[in-house]
Amino acid sequence: MERTELLIKEEGVEKLNKATVLVVGLGGVGSFAAEFLARAGVGSMTIVDGDTVDITNINRQLPALRSTVGKHKVEVVGERLLDINPDLNLIKINEFLNPERMDEVLNSAKFDYVLDCIDSVTPKLCLIIAAKKRRIKIVSSMGAGGKTDPSKVMVRDISKTEHCHLARQVRKRLKKEKIDKGVRCVFANDIQDEDSLKMTDGTNYKRSFYGTISYMPAIFGLYAASEVINYLLNQD
Repeated sequence: MERTELLIKEEGVEKLNKATVLVVGLGGVGSFAAEFLARAGVGSMTIVDGDTVDITNINRQLPALRSTVGKHKVEVVGERLLDINPDLNLIKINEFLNPERMDEVLNSAKFDYVLDCIDSVTPKLCLIIAAKKRRIKIVSSMGAGGKTDPSKVMVRDISKTEHCHLARQVRKRLKKEKIDKGVRCVFANDIQDEDSLKMTDGTNYKRSFYGTISYMPAIFGLYAASEVINYLLNQD
C-alpha cells in the first residue's frame, strides 16, 4: 500500500481498510470494480454472483480465461481478490440474487456502500429499492453494451441519465416506487448500436443483450469503484 498511502495518506488507507462493501454481479463491470476496490485496500467485501464463466465472457470479463470456463465466477474472482490482499475479509455468495433474497443479504453486514453490477432490470430494481430503504449508499451500473466511446462514460444521478435503454427502464419503474432521484449511476451517453441487439430466452430476468467491446465494461467498473472509494475517503 506504499504508493496508495503516498496519495491518500495513512488516514485514507485506514478509512478504506475499515470499509465494508457489497458487490452484486461479477461480470464485465463487477469483476473489475471488485478488483479495483481490493487493490485500493477496502478491508471487507461481500461478492455475489451465481453464474459460471462462459466462453463468450472472454472478450470482456476479468475472471474469464480458457482455463476458467465452467468455474463459478464468485470462486474465480474471490481467489484473485485474496491473492491481491490475503487480509481481505471476504464473503462469497454463489447465487443469483433474486428479489426475495435482497433483504437478507443487505441485512447480513453493515455495508458502507453497495455496487449494483446486475444486468437484469427486476433484480437491479429490487437491489436499488432495498438499499434506498436502508439508506445505504449505492452506485448502479447501467448498460455498457452497444457502446464504444469511453469518453462518454460518466457518473450522474439517475435523473440525469440519457441515451441508455436500461437506465430509462429503471427510471420508469423507480418512479412507480416514488424514487425519481438519489441513485448514482454509471452510464455512457453515446447512442447504443441497435444492430448489436440480440434476444434471449429470458433466463434470470434477462430478455436481451447488446454486443460488447472489451474495454467498456471495465471502464464502467472503474467509474463505479472510484465513486465508492472517493466517497469513503471523504467521510469524517
